[in-house]
Amino acid sequence: RALALSPALAHATLTLHGDLGAGKTTFVRHLLRALGVAGRIKSPTYAVVEPHQAPPAPAWPAGLSVSHFDFYRFGDPREWEDAGFREVFADPGLKLVEWPEKAQGLMPAPDLSLELATQEDESRIVTLKAHSATGLKLLEDIAP
Repeated sequence: RALALSPALAHATLTLHGDLGAGKTTFVRHLLRALGVAGRIKSPTYAVVEPHQAPPAPAWPAGLSVSHFDFYRFGDPREWEDAGFREVFADPGLKLVEWPEKAQGLMPAPDLSLELATQEDESRIVTLKAHSATGLKLLEDIAP
């Protein structure tokens, strides 16, 4: 919830790393709900990207455009250009990227990366790492 209140999300790229079942899509769903996104939130595994629109909030009075990427099945670099992903990443809004390593060398560097690791008791450890001033601002905004 604290992350959903950060104005730094207005033009941020977050990458999510972890094994299958680590909770990447679940994290995205919870973040989108915290942003006020209504309706069905599905994994973009087959579509590669699912667009969402968060309603107006103090941090973004006009609403927030969110693109949720899942590059798990991504295999052809030509698809990057054909699908217009370069433009999507250049546009304002929040980009949430699962399996970013599959698009390595094509997508811009993330602002914040999240590593999700499943523990023996099924709990998760999430490690966050900032890669830019925006990423540092996001970490600052969620610090207790």
